[in-house]
Amino acid sequence: MQSALYVGLSAQVALEKRLQTIANNVANVNTAAFRTDVVKFETVLSKAGANPVAFSSPGDNIISRETGNITESGNPLDVAVVGQGWLAFAGPNGTVYTRDGRLQIAANGDLQTVAGFPVIDAGGAQITLDPNGGPVSIARSGAITQDNNEIGTIGLFNIPTDANLERYGNSGVTPDRPATAIADFSRDGFKQGYVEGSGANPMMELTKLMAASRAFDGTNSMIEGTESSLQNAIRTLGEPGK
Repeated sequence: MQSALYVGLSAQVALEKRLQTIANNVANVNTAAFRTDVVKFETVLSKAGANPVAFSSPGDNIISRETGNITESGNPLDVAVVGQGWLAFAGPNGTVYTRDGRLQIAANGDLQTVAGFPVIDAGGAQITLDPNGGPVSIARSGAITQDNNEIGTIGLFNIPTDANLERYGNSGVTPDRPATAIADFSRDGFKQGYVEGSGANPMMELTKLMAASRAFDGTNSMIEGTESSLQNAIRTLGEPGK
């Protein structure tokens, strides 16, 4: 059995997925609060022969928690998350967490994300402001003040570090473990008038892209060499059964 051929093919499948992941990261270098995808590879042991042969699995996509840079926007409805917390909104199928704090006030006063989803407080309730109530002030704790009246508080949540994240849209995630509301704002909080950028580093992603491309070319050469040796063996020894 030409084990090298199957090992090379499995490596190319894994590298193709890595190339797709890197391409998606590069496409989102300007997406607010975008979290990059990284591929987790595993080794599958095949014991079909006398000696174990290591194959590369296609890999699982893991959403990185690496934060992006925070820049000033000057928009009072923009909030950047300081620390490792997440704000939340009511999605079509449940709560979605994001660090994209570009907010807006709907015609009916609902505080929404730029995509039009209602932002929620620590208890899961929607937040309603007065569209004609004047300037909005947002404290580090997320407390919203308008016309000297506290209207509500944007919820800030902690997602367990061992939770697996599933992507929702470009900047939202849904964890497989419950998130908990943050009550201590000494380390985590909001910064009004700022926006978090993408977590994708274009130079780093391009470097990864070149490395993956070279690896793909290398495995392709290995496969071609294996096929060539097999053909030479057939010509030299004759086809089996003849």
